[in-house]
Parts: sequence; structure tokens; C-alpha cells
Amino acid sequence: MTARARTRPELIAEPDLAMSPLAPEASYKAKAYEALKQAILKMDIYTTPEPVMLDERALSDKLGVSRTPIREAIAMLEQDGLVKAVPRRGIIVVRRTKAEIVDMIRAWAALESMAARLITTMARKRDITALRDVFEAFGPDHLPQDHIQEYSRANIVFHQALISLSESQVLVEMTDDILIHVRGYRQLTIGRKERIAASLPEHLAMIEAMEERDTELAEKLARDHTLRLAAYVEAHGQELFA
Repeated sequence: MTARARTRPELIAEPDLAMSPLAPEASYKAKAYEALKQAILKMDIYTTPEPVMLDERALSDKLGVSRTPIREAIAMLEQDGLVKAVPRRGIIVVRRTKAEIVDMIRAWAALESMAARLITTMARKRDITALRDVFEAFGPDHLPQDHIQEYSRANIVFHQALISLSESQVLVEMTDDILIHVRGYRQLTIGRKERIAASLPEHLAMIEAMEERDTELAEKLARDHTLRLAAYVEAHGQELFA
């Protein structure tokens, strides 16, 4: 046996890593970051033209931690592009330009159409059919255009459920990054008569195609549905806060 062969076990021995126990502050920073990120992603930041401001002291009180992990979490959120610290003004939740929103909606169309494709090949039929429950309250006697806020909430639930039903964690994570912006513009536009009249029939057609395992049709319907939103925002975005 050669000397090289005799020393081989030492080469694969577990390394002696120089590490220290994590400080509690590191945990607080991570928890503050996750709590703030989830709260921001649930915000309706496009409902008014006024900027959405965050107060460091109020966040510290609400989360029950010192301001140090809050500042560190804010710095991480700023790197994510979710917030921006503005001198003499405070912390602003970032809103995107119309062009950026259109680009994001087009990206969502690509991701959601892939979700629809995956659903037709992987999801159980009863889970697909359960998507109809999102709209069960709406019908001839309960039209979406007469209950805009209620329908708007159902609309958002449907699109998030569609992504989730794909069972692709990558799609879920990718849409999470743009959810706050796409969701905000879905809510702004859904009340427009040009949009809401076609919305429910388009959703039901998507569900039917997925139930029938018509992969190409489901993918096309999902993509076209969201691309119509992108086209509408591109054409009318400047009017949405009017």
C-alpha cells in the first residue's frame, strides 16, 4: 500500500470549522426581515397615489424587538428592492413605474401559463375543480360588476391558487417577488367595465381546460388572460389613479 493510499482517510475527514454560536441578534434580524417582508407583500400599495411609509420606531414596538434588527432587516429589504430609505423622509415601500409593471405582468403571464401546463399534467381533478369554489358566490343574481371588492379578492385568490396548484416551488418563489406589484394592478383594473365583464368567463374557461387535461389550451388561456391585463395597463396606466 502506498503512502498516498494510507493517508486517504484523512483527506475525507470532517473539517474543523471555526464557528461560534449565533448571536440572538442574528435570529432577531432574520425574523424581523421575514415578518416585514411578508407584511409588505400583503400590502395594497397601489390603492392611492400617496407613498406608503414605514416608521422604524413603530415597527420596533409592533415586533417587540430593538431598533437594531429592524434597521438590519430594512437594509435587507432595500437590497431586495422592496423598500427605499429616503433622507429626511423615512422608509418608503417601493412602487414601480408603469413600464416596469407591464414587464412584470408579462413575466407573470409566462409563469402562470407554465403553472397551468403543469396543473394539467400533475394535479388531481378534484383539486382543479375546487378552483371553481373561489367563484361560487357569483352568478346571474350576484354579478361581479355589482360586487367589485368581493370579486377583486376572489380574483387574487384564484391567481395565487393557480400558482400554488402547480406544485412548483420555483414558480411560487418567482411569483412572490412580483406579487405585490401585479396584485396591486389587478386590483386597480378589475373594476373597469372593459375588464370585469370578461374576467369570470375567462377564469372558468381556464378551469375547464385544466379539468379536461387540455394542456395547450390551458396554457394559452392562462397566458392570454394575463397578457390582456398587461396590454390594458400599458394603454390606460396613467388613468388608474384618476
